[in-house]
Amino acid sequence: MVQENNRTRRDFLASAALTIGAVGFGMTASAKTRSGVRRELASLVDATTWLNSQPLTAAALNKKTVLVDFWTYSCINWRRQLPYVRAWAEKYKDHGLLVVGVHAPEFSFEKSVDNVRWAAKDMHIDYPIVIDNDRAIWRAFNNEYWPALYFVDAKGHIRHHVFGEGQYEQSEVVIQRLLVEAGNGGIPNGLASVDARGAEAAADWDDLGSGENYVGYERTENFASPGGIKADKAHVYAVAGQLRRNHWALSGNWTMGREAVVLNEPNGRVAYRFHARDLHLVMGPAAPKTPVRFRVLIDGQTPHVAHGVDVDEQGNGTVTEPRMYQLIRQPRPISDGQFEIQFLDAGVEAFSFTFG
Repeated sequence: MVQENNRTRRDFLASAALTIGAVGFGMTASAKTRSGVRRELASLVDATTWLNSQPLTAAALNKKTVLVDFWTYSCINWRRQLPYVRAWAEKYKDHGLLVVGVHAPEFSFEKSVDNVRWAAKDMHIDYPIVIDNDRAIWRAFNNEYWPALYFVDAKGHIRHHVFGEGQYEQSEVVIQRLLVEAGNGGIPNGLASVDARGAEAAADWDDLGSGENYVGYERTENFASPGGIKADKAHVYAVAGQLRRNHWALSGNWTMGREAVVLNEPNGRVAYRFHARDLHLVMGPAAPKTPVRFRVLIDGQTPHVAHGVDVDEQGNGTVTEPRMYQLIRQPRPISDGQFEIQFLDAGVEAFSFTFG
C-alpha cells in the first residue's frame, strides 16, 4: 500500500469537499435533459451491455453517490486496486454508494464479453459492470488510465479522482464524505477491512526495478534476440547468453505480431532479465479451449519457494484462458534474475510482462 501523506483527516475532509470540476460523466454540468436529469449520466445510461445488473437507467443513478472504476481485467495495477474497490462496494452498498466498473479493454481478447464475464466471476466482482469496447465512456470522461477512479456526488458532479494505485485511505474518506452530503445516515466509521492476497497483494515498490513491457512489435522495448524482430512472419529466434537487465529474447519458432507473439512449434522459450519480487505474463491459448503446458525457471533452476500462484514449486503450469499469470514471487533479498519460460506445446499467445 502506498504511504499516505501527512495531512490530518480533517484537512483531507475539507479538501475533499471541494468540487474538482463541474464536469460529470463527460458532459458540462449545466447540460440537462428536458426532464431535468443531468446529461452527465448519458454515457452510462446509453451503454448497451451490462454484467451483474440490468442496464442502469437515469432514475437508478439519480441521487446516488457513484464510484466509477475504469479497468481492464489483465492489468496488474488494477488487480492490486481491486480488493479495495470490492471492499468499498460491499461496505457502503446499503448506504447509498453505487460502484460501476467500466471495462475498457486494452488487448483484443479483453473485448470478449464471455472473457470479461469469466474474469468477473473468478475475481468475485459483484457490482455492475458496463462493457465499453468502443471506449465511448472512456472518451466521455477524457480518461487515459487503468485503473482510474472517479467519485461522483449525488448531483452528478465528479468531486475527486485517482489515477493508478494507492491513495486508498483518502479515497474511502471521500466516499464517506459524499455519502454524508447526500443525506445518508449511519455511515460506518473507520476503513474497510481489505484482504489482498496472491496477485492482488501490493507491489514490493522498494525492490521494483523492472517496468511493464509489451511483447508485440508495436510497443516492445529491449528485444535482444540476434537478428532483431521479424514482424508478422514465422521466424526461428535464439537467446544469446545472459541478458542485460530489462532485456528479453525469444527462442524457437515464433511469429511476432503487432500486439502479441505466437508460438508456432512446441518447446519455444521466452527469456527476460528482471529485478522485482513478482513477474507476471499476460498470455492465453491462441486457439480457445486448447491448453498449453509450460515450465518456468529462474537462473536456470526450478523456482521452488519463488514460484507464483499460477505455477507449482517445480515451475509447472498450464495456460488455459487469456489472462495475467503470476509466474514468480521471490522472497527477499531481491536481485537481478534471468527468468525463462518454456512452452511444451505450440499455440501460446503472449502479450506483456508486468512486475511487482
